[in-house]
Amino acid sequence: MKTIIVVGNGMVGYKFCEKFVAKANSDQFKLIVFGEEPREAYDRVHLSEFFEDGNADRLSLAPRSWYDENDITLCTNERVINIDSTNKTIDTSKGNTVTYDQLVIATGSVPFVPPIRGVEKKGVFVYRTIEDLEETLAYAETIKGGKAAILGGGLLGLEAAKAVMDMGLEANVVEFAPKLMPRQLDTRSSKVLQVKLESMGINIHLSKATNQILGNGKITGMEFGEDDMLDVDMLVISAGIRPRDELGKSTGLAMGTRGGIIVNNKMQTSDPNIFAIGEVALYNEMIYGLVAPGYEMAQVAVDQILEEKETVMASSIDMSTKLKLIGVDVASFGVPFMPTAKGHSIIFENKTQSLYKRINVSHDGKKLLGGILVGDASDYNMLLQLYQNEMPLPENPEALIIGSRGEGEASFGSAMDLPDTAVVCSCEAVTKGAICCSVLEDGNETVKAVAKDTKAGTGCGGCKPMVVDLITESLKTIGKTVKERICEHFDYSRQELFDIVKLREVDNFDELIDLAGSGHGCEVCKPAVAAIFASIYNETANRQNTIQDTNDRYLANIQRNGTYSVVPRVAGGEITPKQLMALGRIAQKYDLYTKITGGQRIDMFGAKLHELPLIWEELIKEGFETGQAYGKSLRTVKSCVGSTWCRYGMDESVSFAVEIEHRYKGIRSPHKFKGGVSGCIRECAEARGKDFGFIAVEGGWNVYVGGNGGANPKHAELLAEKVDKETAIKYVDRFIMFYIKTAQPLQRTAPWLDKLEGGITYLQNIVINDSLGIADELDREMQALVDSYKCEWKEAVETPEIRERYTHFVNSEETDNNIEFVSLRDQKMPKQWA
Repeated sequence: MKTIIVVGNGMVGYKFCEKFVAKANSDQFKLIVFGEEPREAYDRVHLSEFFEDGNADRLSLAPRSWYDENDITLCTNERVINIDSTNKTIDTSKGNTVTYDQLVIATGSVPFVPPIRGVEKKGVFVYRTIEDLEETLAYAETIKGGKAAILGGGLLGLEAAKAVMDMGLEANVVEFAPKLMPRQLDTRSSKVLQVKLESMGINIHLSKATNQILGNGKITGMEFGEDDMLDVDMLVISAGIRPRDELGKSTGLAMGTRGGIIVNNKMQTSDPNIFAIGEVALYNEMIYGLVAPGYEMAQVAVDQILEEKETVMASSIDMSTKLKLIGVDVASFGVPFMPTAKGHSIIFENKTQSLYKRINVSHDGKKLLGGILVGDASDYNMLLQLYQNEMPLPENPEALIIGSRGEGEASFGSAMDLPDTAVVCSCEAVTKGAICCSVLEDGNETVKAVAKDTKAGTGCGGCKPMVVDLITESLKTIGKTVKERICEHFDYSRQELFDIVKLREVDNFDELIDLAGSGHGCEVCKPAVAAIFASIYNETANRQNTIQDTNDRYLANIQRNGTYSVVPRVAGGEITPKQLMALGRIAQKYDLYTKITGGQRIDMFGAKLHELPLIWEELIKEGFETGQAYGKSLRTVKSCVGSTWCRYGMDESVSFAVEIEHRYKGIRSPHKFKGGVSGCIRECAEARGKDFGFIAVEGGWNVYVGGNGGANPKHAELLAEKVDKETAIKYVDRFIMFYIKTAQPLQRTAPWLDKLEGGITYLQNIVINDSLGIADELDREMQALVDSYKCEWKEAVETPEIRERYTHFVNSEETDNNIEFVSLRDQKMPKQWA
């Protein structure tokens, strides 16, 4: 019997074990694993999730019982300190000596700690293991409300920034390079990411070389140069990694100039009986810091040890990656930076929504060579497949990132159009063919079942959307459909959950999860359920405060510097001189920044938390009510001046817009929605760019639905034409109610209508022809919502228990004076805008 020793029990070491026992005969091999940490292997990719509840078990890749069941000897809290390659033995920190036939080094990497003066001071931490996080959390408790810095603006650094925010500390990212994520992003995409992170309250400091850590015994600040300092109470170092290669050096294995154990395409070191995989291995003169290449190395090492010699490592490693950093999508694939000599770049940027999309194509426009996505990476999987499989591009490649511009111009095909050999899950090297085969031949009909069968989606999780599409499309070919669960806590779609709440008359989250769910809920299902309660009972966001979105909790949008916005309703854009003067007086009193928006209302920015009830108390006295700018509900109904003033006007658009906005105000829905009323076909109110819109024409009103702006702008589609005002309102009533009942959480009306089987024709049959026999029910439900409207801010101002939420500290009446402003264009603005 051969003895195989694995040194290191991280993600790659565990993956080697998993792949080995799946192929090896346990009677022929004995597998022994040494890990210096006190626990079994866990998921470092999602390490920041530890801060949600401090539960390390949720990150576990396998319990100790799994090792026992697979005849693996697991030695935790025991470090291998010496390898004797001549006698094929290893020595451990516990004084044990073990003989091996073949050895796999999977020791990974360690955080790089720059040689900065004072780095040994108390309050300086690294971000690598659960123990590191536990120590950081304990220290954070001693500096509640303090400032923390993160040294490093790469992937791990930004994850650490999220962790720091979760601790309740001010986050400051300090990066030596002039941009964030310098290895993955170009200058423009990095700037977009920076603006987005700053809007979330993270301070970014670029081009900073840290000279020393200040403080007497414990950190009090960082010094970058003469008169350039940053006061901080804690520092988390995330400045890169270094391969954990000391065993390779002491054993005399061939090493890279800058570290790493050199391996060939079989993952063998200079000693053919010793393999190295993961971040300790130097392959093609490079250390690969992503999990997918590490898993591929593990597979190669397994096959070589089992003498399946044909399996070797690819000569070129795909470094494509998709991550959600602090809630922001970031992805890059292929060649992200493209010199003009090799191809052309097509760039779409929307600064107002912090979106950046770049694709690099060959000079002839036929091949996709790479790209970068920031803010919206929903197209990543298909773009990656187009790149990896060298699939032909559409005639206008820009459609891949900005959507189609006309009929017949498609951006993407179906995932089923991919070749069977296309690798969908790079972490586990699972192909499209394997996923479809798992569904069609092995009978696996859920994501969970397919993942168990093929391992697809069990790594970083970036491929899950495409796996879902393949399962759905495969089932359709045999006449079956897939149910979309709202999340892991409810085995129901939003539509099914809506029906349960309504039919069982449930109005409490705890009661609903006891009745139809499991666990305690999450950030996905809680706001979704809150929206369902509001859509059925029209209850305000003041009720069940703990399940609301962050902005709904305080009835205001939090801004980049920690202040809040105040947005009163200005229905249809119509406002009296008296109201204008009142807004000016209140904004001046509280020193608020004012901006007239594209939605025809006045937004006021810079309100501190404790000021919100005071400001709204005055606004309510002046006749204003909440504009619901924070909610998933109606925002605005934009109008032109119509026939009252305009010589082209076909009908009176302002009064119609005012009526419509007051009709739908406060109605909660799966996502925000907007309307528009144009008095003629010149379309000054841009009604066809809204979720619903009315345009006056000869003979009545044309009604449009399902349009929106944003990242993927789409014109609304014609629902009805030349109808009177009462009929137009009735049709939109039914459209909105049907959307509320059937859309997925956070699904705008445009993608909802796109995915509605039968599209606009099906919707017309429901809304106009009453094909489902539910028109009367939709009418009654809409009227009930209209009749039960309450202004959330009036309720908050007049209810002492709700007003108590608007304090900076739970145990003190003091206010937060750390927010800084500067003057710009004669108004105050957050300091970082200057």
